Amino acid sequence: MTQIKLAVPDISCDHCKMSIEGAVGELSGVSQVEVSVADRSVDVNFADPLTKAEIVTAIEDQGYEVA
Repeated sequence: MTQIKLAVPDISCDHCKMSIEGAVGELSGVSQVEVSVADRSVDVNFADPLTKAEIVTAIEDQGYEVA
């Protein structure tokens, strides 16, 4: 299991949180995803073969830039 924390500066509300958690949570291999509006970050626990790049793409596909 791998854990990453991504900075997503555009997170500003609960809608952002729900959008990102929904998109990342649907990826095969994700066991936990938590978005912090206050910290503007996304914590993800996931397993291989899922990659960080695929998680970043899922976030960016929702319209948010990953720093």
